[in-house]
Amino acid sequence: MNEAIQEIAVEEESESQGKRSYVARAYAAGSPTSGLTAATILRREPGPEDVQIEILYCGVCLSDLHQVRNEWRGVMPTVYPCVPGHEIVGRVSRLGSAVTKFKLGDLAAVGCMVDSDRVCPECQAGLEQFCPNMTLTYNFPDKHLGGVTYGGYSESIVVDQRFVLRVPSNLKLAGAAPLLCAGITTYSPMRHWGVTTGKKVGVVGLGGLGHMGVKFAHALGAHVVVFSTSPNKKEDALRLGADEVVISRNADEMQKHAGSFDFILDAVSANHDISAYINLLRRDGNITLVGRQKSLSRFQHSG
Repeated sequence: MNEAIQEIAVEEESESQGKRSYVARAYAAGSPTSGLTAATILRREPGPEDVQIEILYCGVCLSDLHQVRNEWRGVMPTVYPCVPGHEIVGRVSRLGSAVTKFKLGDLAAVGCMVDSDRVCPECQAGLEQFCPNMTLTYNFPDKHLGGVTYGGYSESIVVDQRFVLRVPSNLKLAGAAPLLCAGITTYSPMRHWGVTTGKKVGVVGLGGLGHMGVKFAHALGAHVVVFSTSPNKKEDALRLGADEVVISRNADEMQKHAGSFDFILDAVSANHDISAYINLLRRDGNITLVGRQKSLSRFQHSG
């Protein structure tokens, strides 16, 4: 272990002592068009429940691009400088005095959120991701230092232990990072809707989300069918675990699967007509859209 890594016992300090912080290196965007440049940011010193993580890898999510470019200004305007990144994997380098879930040197991860109000019904049910007062990993009000939170495009991060995840030592860390966003985005609906052995699952689109969906559905034992507009993705889909590949522009191929799917994961972000996929569901089947398309205006009910 690096000699610079050392355990600390951090006592709660009174407001009169001020807010303790340290300087960390990062990559930040200064405007929607500036790109990312080297910068320094302030991180809070670990409090009693906090874990400081030396960041080893951070995935690049499409959300990062949208946020840096201020393309979500209507719902979550970007505050600059913006340090994106919410697919964080690293190693525990400092610990608060009350931390019990981690020890120095542990592999750890941080996803899309770093805090919640902990008192609402969602938090009490263990579903903090639905908390109306959650704190996102970046570009969200920072209740500790003021300003906004900064993400994983940096050398370290400090997070309450409740929102830090363990990383199995047998995983390749660079490959594990995207599990913190794309991974949970595709795994969660499959788990919720009971994807398991014997189920027939469709995955629409073989991009960043779609390829995760294929791997999860295959690992869960389902019969996996990938829908794509690109014939040249067939080989990749089969390699990732798909049992069949359907070219969605081929009406005859689509019709062969009518009324047969237990679950369809639609991972396409471009606007498209989802009615063709709804027609493929069996009774009580479910389609979940995770691609965040801009509009459902092309939805046509055919029942």
